[in-house]
Amino acid sequence: MSRSTVGTIDWLTVLLFLLLVGFGWLNIYSASYGDEQFSITDLSKPYIKQLYWIGLSVVIIVITQAIETKFYERFAGLIYVISLVSLLGLFLFGKNVNGATSWYSFGPVGLQPSEFAKAATALAIAKFLSDMQTNINRINHQLRAFLIIALPALFIIPQPDPGSALVYAAFFFPLYREGLAAMYLIIGASAAALFILTLLFSPLWVVLGIALAMTLLLIKNRKQKPKYSRYLLAIIVITGFCFSVNYIFNNVFEQRHRDRFNIVLGKEVDSRGIGYNTNQSQIAIGSGGWVGKGWKEGTQTKGGFVPEQHTDYIFSTVGEEWGFLGATTVVILFVGLLIRLLYLAERQKTQFSRVYGYSVVGILFIHFVINVGMVTGLLPTVGIPLPFFSYGGSGLWGFTLLLFIFIKLDANRVNEW
Repeated sequence: MSRSTVGTIDWLTVLLFLLLVGFGWLNIYSASYGDEQFSITDLSKPYIKQLYWIGLSVVIIVITQAIETKFYERFAGLIYVISLVSLLGLFLFGKNVNGATSWYSFGPVGLQPSEFAKAATALAIAKFLSDMQTNINRINHQLRAFLIIALPALFIIPQPDPGSALVYAAFFFPLYREGLAAMYLIIGASAAALFILTLLFSPLWVVLGIALAMTLLLIKNRKQKPKYSRYLLAIIVITGFCFSVNYIFNNVFEQRHRDRFNIVLGKEVDSRGIGYNTNQSQIAIGSGGWVGKGWKEGTQTKGGFVPEQHTDYIFSTVGEEWGFLGATTVVILFVGLLIRLLYLAERQKTQFSRVYGYSVVGILFIHFVINVGMVTGLLPTVGIPLPFFSYGGSGLWGFTLLLFIFIKLDANRVNEW
């Protein structure tokens, strides 16, 4: 890494990364330590392992900064193909952990390729959209972009790991920035809203409500001679979708996913079964008050009431031990990082770097919103980590790789003309 590169690195982003990783480790330590004496060689303790993962992340950072930026663009396709092969290989050589075949086992170390596939997909979509021949407004190019995004998600879902697959919706963010019609986002948001409404009410009532709203809209716009065929087609599509929701929910979703949706929607109360994690997490966060109970002083945390507290539910430790102020600080750090990355993405001089930057923002945003949402009970539990914060080597390395490739691209923007 040359001196000129060091001088152009965005150190504010690096600082936010270090604060999140450091604060995350403090909470992992609190959530997983007992009365044992601290020993740096005791790899049976999650907080010790995490220190090693953090140390190896430094190696990843050095490597990403030492590689020339043209490498990422030139070999984006190859990196993407390797990531797909690594995901397919799980079906033959993967190790089952907690019911999901998502890991390769190398002795005491496990690697989850889906964590690295996000960076590979971000590079691939950036390469495709920055191609001079690509026009995102052409249907065939849209289909190719959707295929690049969908393939890794389709390989991840059968593991089964629907949470990691859901993250790939983040790539519609850079597509929209590069000119994809807002219609796709509107359709996606509308489909999600109709799905939830149909679960809450019967499909018939939802369809009647939509039909009434569209009829009123037609009456309002009757002087403009609206195209009735479009309204009729929309009603037919909406009707078909709404009446298929229950079939999808009951036959495609697994029982645990149905239970989690029902709990969040208030259709079931199961504080001892499938809703136990979320219920205990809410209790832990609520008990923290304004300033928390103090580091390593959380009674819910020490009692082990929240399962997986040092991984997916790490935010509940923040709420209990650091209180509202600590939780707000974590939110501010994440929001600050996202805003900073948006600023960096917009100042890029090449489309490849800009698209990759927006992909990074989208992925981190989806992870942050879903993780905090499920820990606080606002969203169903889908099992994805809080970036840079949750315990886990693959997650930390994957996010570090994702972020620092962009930091390298940004640092080299002065040479991109």
